[in-house]
Amino acid sequence: MRLALKIDVDTFVGTQLGVPRLLDICERHGAQASFLFSLGPDHTGRALRRVFRPGFLAKVSRTSVLEHYGLKTLLYGVLLPGPDIGRRCAPLMRTVRDAGFEVGVHTWDHILWQDFVMNEDRLWTERLMRLAVNRHAEIFGVAPRVHCAAGWQMNAHAFALLETLGFTHASDTRGQAPYRPLIGRRPSRCVELPTTLPTLDELIGRPDLAGASPVAHLLSLTDPARAGAAPRDHVYTLHAELEGRKLAPDFEQLLAGWKAQGYQLTSLGEYHASLDPAKLPAREVSYGAIAGRSGLLALESTT
Repeated sequence: MRLALKIDVDTFVGTQLGVPRLLDICERHGAQASFLFSLGPDHTGRALRRVFRPGFLAKVSRTSVLEHYGLKTLLYGVLLPGPDIGRRCAPLMRTVRDAGFEVGVHTWDHILWQDFVMNEDRLWTERLMRLAVNRHAEIFGVAPRVHCAAGWQMNAHAFALLETLGFTHASDTRGQAPYRPLIGRRPSRCVELPTTLPTLDELIGRPDLAGASPVAHLLSLTDPARAGAAPRDHVYTLHAELEGRKLAPDFEQLLAGWKAQGYQLTSLGEYHASLDPAKLPAREVSYGAIAGRSGLLALESTT
């Protein structure tokens, strides 16, 4: 059984403070992982325009956004200029690559992509994707091979552009197992490795968990010994701003628990290399809600 760790790095503070801690944790636990970087400006403060989105205020109140991100980050792009993450953090990003971890593209401008891509045209979409791809090549000296969209937000143009821009694998959707997204009527050459598990911030403070801790709940979902469970692979998404900071002890508990359950903790690239794309199903991508997260997300369609 494989469990691929996908680390989304959304912000300047997450890159500076969360990434080094996660690098240390993964190395101590012998875990591989993929680090997906936001490569342009940090405009986190502009997320305030989501205040009228269904579920947004509930999520903010449950997950202590100010505590996790800090006041300064919440002012970037509003009252403070947004730092250019890729330019200011390039040496740190290269230390991740040099330590043997997979690196790839999360986005150019996290807030801009997450809030607008679903309704934008090809020109807008391609401009942001090329900015991210070019910055990745500038930092690492090679084109990126893995793409993981901010907030699981995509559009049809973005899925087609993954092929054009040379990506071989991605984790842009939520779903159950690897597949090839349909572009028109044909399956993409870029394999989709969807996130299969809820994230910690989606579980924190959820009343329907009946008092169970988020860590215990996640481990129950992956336990191959539970009644009726069949051994299977998983993709887990974590965030440098959360598991790389206040929730680091929770992440260490998860790693210990998954190793005890018999999982091989891998990167997305390693997971992709273990698959035969020709044998994967072709799937439509739909858009729907996920418990604990606001707005609509890109989902693997099972119909």
